[in-house]
Amino acid sequence: MRLFAAVLPPAEAVEELHRAVAPVRALPGALTLRWTARESWHYTLAFLGEVGEELLPELYRRMERAAHRTDPFPLRVHGAGRFDGRALWAGAAGGLDTLRLLAERADAAARRSGVPMEEHRRYTAHLTLARSRVSVDLTPYTAALDGFEGMRWEADELSLVRSRLPVDGVPGEQPRYEVVRAWPLGR
Repeated sequence: MRLFAAVLPPAEAVEELHRAVAPVRALPGALTLRWTARESWHYTLAFLGEVGEELLPELYRRMERAAHRTDPFPLRVHGAGRFDGRALWAGAAGGLDTLRLLAERADAAARRSGVPMEEHRRYTAHLTLARSRVSVDLTPYTAALDGFEGMRWEADELSLVRSRLPVDGVPGEQPRYEVVRAWPLGR
């Protein structure tokens, strides 16, 4: 299974962000971007890649431990940014130190379960809104969302999500995500 650990925003926060993004999708050049479906919006904590079924029981135990060791924390969608000219994202505000800690714990849980993880890099809280196959100037889009301040909500769950990649050559096809397991934060 292709897996990642994530924090999922509540439906109200997703709807609020969807309303803020709608006019941005009408900006010149927006049709050249591949916009992510709001049903798939999430804050990735750790990307695990392909995980063999034999590793799942230990992975589940360790992810549960990581969740229980982390208290719930306040979060909200905040502002926007970009990775090079290829990804437009919404940021986060609130308990970012705890979000980073949860990301580190999810990464460590995967490693200790035997999942071969990529080299660890500094965590940047982001919720991907759009991607481009080629580098484009995303400045107008980040500027349009720069002042966005979403509602405050409590992150209270760590989710392990399965990613099913889109079918090549099918226009508009998007990755599909399904929560495999979720654990409440704190004890």
